[in-house]
Amino acid sequence: MAARGYLEAFELVKESAGAAFTERRNRQAAAKLFADSHQKWFQKLFMPSVDAGILNSRDLVGYRRQLVFLRGSLHSPPHYDYVRDGMTALQKCFAAEDDAFVRAVLGHWLFAFIHPYMDGNGRMARFTMNLMLASRGYPWTVIRVEDRDRYMAALESASVDQDLEPFATFVADCVQSCPWDFSTLAED
Repeated sequence: MAARGYLEAFELVKESAGAAFTERRNRQAAAKLFADSHQKWFQKLFMPSVDAGILNSRDLVGYRRQLVFLRGSLHSPPHYDYVRDGMTALQKCFAAEDDAFVRAVLGHWLFAFIHPYMDGNGRMARFTMNLMLASRGYPWTVIRVEDRDRYMAALESASVDQDLEPFATFVADCVQSCPWDFSTLAED
């Protein structure tokens, strides 16, 4: 069920990433694609749980309406009353930032920081990161399971200590270690 939802959401994100790549000369395109698409990605991610009767379809509409706590983290996501404002601020950051790598790092981190959903925030943050990377021709970037501890520590440092450098370095390392080279596609 989870794998099916992930695959269906991945297919939507892949379409958005392709559109972002096609429109890479227009820095606003990725921001608009995110604004128009992220809710659909989330719905696809969890629709198999609705189909199985585990979730109600209303659980997939809008952002979380409950408090959420992160096991093993000192970061407490914002109260649900502030999630919509946080997501609006995230979208404004995307629209204002020229550098796709910066959008990818900030987008991933801020999405995870805001934690707009009760579940799936990490997957959605990585989808967001890849959309922003695609908008400049960077390769699809995977956070490997064996890198999870470093990944989580870098996110914790960014969210708790307000030090984004370890996370930016981590993402850069992941992009550089990607086995696919799409750099020729991004040449102007």
